[in-house]
Amino acid sequence: MGRFILKRFGYGILVLLGVVTVVFFLFNVLPGDPARMMLGQRADISSVEAINKDLGRDKPLPLQFLNYLNDLSPLSFHNVTDLSSYWYLDPGKYGKTLNLLTVGGKSVVLKEPYFRRSYQSKRNVSEILMEGFINTFILAMVSMAFAIMLGIAIGIVCALKKNTFIDRISLIFSVLGMSLPSFFAAILNAWIFGYVLSRFTGLNMTGSLYTVDDLGRGEYIDLKNLVLPAITLGIRPLAIIVELTRNSLLDVLSQDYIRTAKAKGLSNTRIVLKHALKNALNPVVTAISGWLASLLAGAVFVEFIFDWKGIGVVIVNALDKYDFPVVMGAVLFISVILIIINILVDIIYGLLDPRIRLQ
Repeated sequence: MGRFILKRFGYGILVLLGVVTVVFFLFNVLPGDPARMMLGQRADISSVEAINKDLGRDKPLPLQFLNYLNDLSPLSFHNVTDLSSYWYLDPGKYGKTLNLLTVGGKSVVLKEPYFRRSYQSKRNVSEILMEGFINTFILAMVSMAFAIMLGIAIGIVCALKKNTFIDRISLIFSVLGMSLPSFFAAILNAWIFGYVLSRFTGLNMTGSLYTVDDLGRGEYIDLKNLVLPAITLGIRPLAIIVELTRNSLLDVLSQDYIRTAKAKGLSNTRIVLKHALKNALNPVVTAISGWLASLLAGAVFVEFIFDWKGIGVVIVNALDKYDFPVVMGAVLFISVILIIINILVDIIYGLLDPRIRLQ
């Protein structure tokens, strides 16, 4: 099992390296000068050159790429004489750092990955992303919890009540849920439940996790703003989980060992929950992992429509202002999330089915 896990981590690192390479060269060939974006109308030749030097853009592109990898890597290499010039190595300004080794004028430093600074706000990109990711994480977890609990329960009922009225109605709603675009569902839900029926629901059309108090008493957590975006994001995974649970459970219930369990006199509840459901959840786990990864990556349109201050809104604002370091950091951040979740899913598969470890 250990070799299997190490192999999956190795694949993940190679994928991440490929993503970093594509992102760096893609954003560095796009038109536009970051120095002029930062200076605006105050831009002059000397100021532009000074900022480009500070950003490291005065060096050849291959060297810029190596410096970018060095910034992102937790284990980085720096000149001892220039160590103080790297502001993000200062624990008081950025995060924890550890000087591991100094050899021949080179210092090996263990640090947090550095995603550069925003062109617009001059803030550290990782700080901007983490602020948005916390809200996105809460929204994604609530959405998936809603979809998983309701979807598996409905899928089991549909499988046990095959071809009945309940089964047919559930299938119709599942098809509608899978075919309904998230941005359209967000607009529809915001208008109906946040505007037309707001007197009865008490919900707002827009709003984030934290709301500013009208009486000037600061911010407070407003959980009702979580309801509409969580349900909107959960509709599509809910529909898919219902379908997968139903179909997979029907396949498992037709297996020989299930007929043997019935012949032994076991109750339907015991057969479904203790024998059939575990084997039926493999495709459901795949669907859950994929949707969870996409939700954690930021449901851009849904967050933007509901004004939920998550990573999706961060990406939209950065694109609108041509703030490339934030966009690059967001893409890499999302890639890391997807890779980690895929590795965890592979490990879960390996635990559920030992044959997968041999692949």
